[in-house]
Amino acid sequence: MATLTLQSKQQLRDGNEIPILGFGSYELNGNDAYKGVLWALEAGYRHIDSAEWYENECECGQAILDFCKRSNVPRSEIFFTTKLRLNNGYSNVKNAIQKSLDECGLGYIDLYLIHGPIGGPQARKESWKAVCDAQKDGKLKSIGVSTFGVGHLQEIVDAKAPLPAVNQIDLHPFMTRTDVVAFCREHDIALEAWAPLVRGMRFKHPSVVELAKRYSRTPAQILLRYSLQKGFIPLPKSSSKKRILSNAQLFDFDLSTEDIVHLDSLDEELVTDWDPTKCP
Repeated sequence: MATLTLQSKQQLRDGNEIPILGFGSYELNGNDAYKGVLWALEAGYRHIDSAEWYENECECGQAILDFCKRSNVPRSEIFFTTKLRLNNGYSNVKNAIQKSLDECGLGYIDLYLIHGPIGGPQARKESWKAVCDAQKDGKLKSIGVSTFGVGHLQEIVDAKAPLPAVNQIDLHPFMTRTDVVAFCREHDIALEAWAPLVRGMRFKHPSVVELAKRYSRTPAQILLRYSLQKGFIPLPKSSSKKRILSNAQLFDFDLSTEDIVHLDSLDEELVTDWDPTKCP
């Protein structure tokens, strides 16, 4: 495989590029969100993931603006993602997109995702139409979905609507989602892993511990390197500056093919937070 670095990017189906490692801001509030994003950017991350649901778009955006001003890094070098909270009608979704734009203060959003499939087929259809139209208006560079299962993605294919560039979903060795992964690969939909660290729930798993020892790495680094080598875009979250730095130190080692296969075998369909992929 090509040598990866913290500056590596993956090309999306729409031609835009996304940094292969992101910083997740889930459950980071107020000053914690601001500091976490700032630390991540200072450590070399160029991809920040937020959401309307997280109630930290303002802090994330301000940290990006302050970092760019301080470091002379152009705004265009930072990839900012946020997400729609509710599938509640075309006009409401258009308003939510504008509100997110106003909150982050960044002028445009690099990637905007429908946060989940809840609400039924018609609600999803209206949300996706609003998102597609906002992209046409230039407010959103790339568009996608989050926590969509195969059935939800198939609806978009069947409608002959523009396909999402990204599906952000719970992906790690203990939840491999081979059906979703195969569908996204078939349709050139990039996969983001929103809980690549399994929320710390499997750091003490014997296989993870053994690999961490053998490679002289932390359990988090093993799990994140797995994600990268699978071609996923991991979004690790931390409020600790030390761990934010450590989570970016992934580019001077490779897991063997045998170790990737072994990690794949650990699948137990572990849900770390929520899983609406099978909702109607």
